[in-house]
Amino acid sequence: MKFGGSSLKDPERIRNVAAIVQKEEETGPVAVVLSAMQGITDSLIGAAKSAEAGDPSYRSNLSDMRERVLKTATELVGRGEVTESLEVMLDELEEILHGIELVRECSPRSLDLVQSFGERMNCTVVAALLSAEGSPAVMTDARELVRTDDNHLSANVDFEITYRQIEEKLGSYEAAGEIPVITGFIGSTNEGVTTTLGRNGSDYSASIMGAGLRAEAIEIWTDVDGVMSADPRIVPNAFVVPEVSFEEAMELSYFGAKVIHPYTMIPAVDRTIPVWIRNTLNPEAPGTRIAKDAAKSEKPITGIASIDGAALINVQGGGMVGMPGVASKVFSIMAECKANIIMISQASSEHSICMVLRESETERALHALREGLREEVRAKKIQNFELIRDLEIVSIIGDKMRGTPGISGRLFKSLGDNEINVLAIAQGSSERNISFVVQTAQREDTLKTVHQAFLE
Repeated sequence: MKFGGSSLKDPERIRNVAAIVQKEEETGPVAVVLSAMQGITDSLIGAAKSAEAGDPSYRSNLSDMRERVLKTATELVGRGEVTESLEVMLDELEEILHGIELVRECSPRSLDLVQSFGERMNCTVVAALLSAEGSPAVMTDARELVRTDDNHLSANVDFEITYRQIEEKLGSYEAAGEIPVITGFIGSTNEGVTTTLGRNGSDYSASIMGAGLRAEAIEIWTDVDGVMSADPRIVPNAFVVPEVSFEEAMELSYFGAKVIHPYTMIPAVDRTIPVWIRNTLNPEAPGTRIAKDAAKSEKPITGIASIDGAALINVQGGGMVGMPGVASKVFSIMAECKANIIMISQASSEHSICMVLRESETERALHALREGLREEVRAKKIQNFELIRDLEIVSIIGDKMRGTPGISGRLFKSLGDNEINVLAIAQGSSERNISFVVQTAQREDTLKTVHQAFLE
C-alpha cells in the first residue's frame, strides 16, 4: 500500500491513512510505502537551493518545517522518543544545509541526501502512530533495501540485489506480525550513498517492494477515485475506468495521466502483479485495477490523455529525399543536446521531419540542429527549421483499438466537424495509441469533442 503526499498532508489525513492500513491488515499482511508530507520535498529542495546561493532564508524555511513536523508528531503520538528522533534528523539536516551554504554548492548527491529527509521523518511518525494504535509497525529505511547506481536524482535500480534484500528483510517483519512502513523514493549505492528514484518515485518504490515480496496486489492510494477517462478538470463527464491493461496504463502514464508514474508498471509487469489506484479520501470507492488480464472496455477506446507545454520543430528540405542517414543525424543531434522527442511524424515524401518536444527544450534543440546541420544547410539539402509553439499533444488510448476499422476516421471527423485543426499525427503499429497535435487554445474543445465522440 503506497500513500502519496496529498494523503499525508496533516494529522487528520495521516490518521485516515492509519485507519485504512489497519482495515486492510484484517484481511492479511500488508507493507506500507510512504511519500513525504505534502509540500515537504519542495521545501527541502528550496532550502538546498537557497543555501547553495548563500541565501540565509533557508534557515526560516527549515524552522517552519521543523515546527510543522514536530507539531504533527506531537498531535499524533505525543512528545517523547519519536519527537527526539525527529529532532536528531532535523539537526542533521540543518548541518548538511549549512555545509552547502559554506561551499556554495549543492551537488546532485547532496540534493538526494537532503530530499531523503521528508520520507524518513514521515515514516518515523506513521510507524509510531500505527504501533500506538495496536498495529505493531517498524520504520523501514529503503536505503537498506533498494540498491541503485550513482545516477543521482534519477537512479537506476539493481533489481537482483534489491529483490533479495526485500525478501530477506521484509519477510522477517511478516513472520513477526509487524507492518513495515517503508520510505518511498529513496535507495542507496553499493557504497551506502543515498540516491533517489526521481520525482514522484514513491509509486515506483511501492511497485519494487510489491514485486520483491511477490505481493497479491500493489495499491497506489492517492486523492482521485481511479484512472479517469480524461482530465475531469476539463471534461465534466469524465469517469473512472474500472479496469486497464498494463499496456494501456503505460501509454496513459507516458501521455500525462499523472495518477500513475511511468516507471511504476515495470516491476509489476515483470511479476504480473495487479496494481490498484485507490482514493484515501473515498476508501469505499472500488478504484481502478491495472492488470495483465484486465477486461476490455466496452467503449472503442479506454481513455484520453494529453501533454501541454509542447512545441513542434520541422526540419525541411528537398535534399533530404532519398538521402540515407539524414534522419539518423537529426536524432543524434537531439540526443546529444538532451532534448527529449515526445512524438515524431514523417511523410513518405521524406521532405520534412516533424518532432514534438517540450517547449522549454526548443531553444537548445534549434541551436544544436542549426550547428550540427550547417553543412547540409550550406549544400541546400535542408532549407528551413520551422518552430511552432503553444501546442498540446492529445492521445486516444485503448487495447480495443487494435484491428478495429474506422477509429481514425471517427476521430478526425469529430475534430473536423468542430473546426479543430490538427498539426501532426502519429500512430504506432501496436494500434493502441493515436496521437495528434493541436494548438493549446483548442485544448479544451479537443478533449471534450473526443470524449463525446468515443466515450459518451
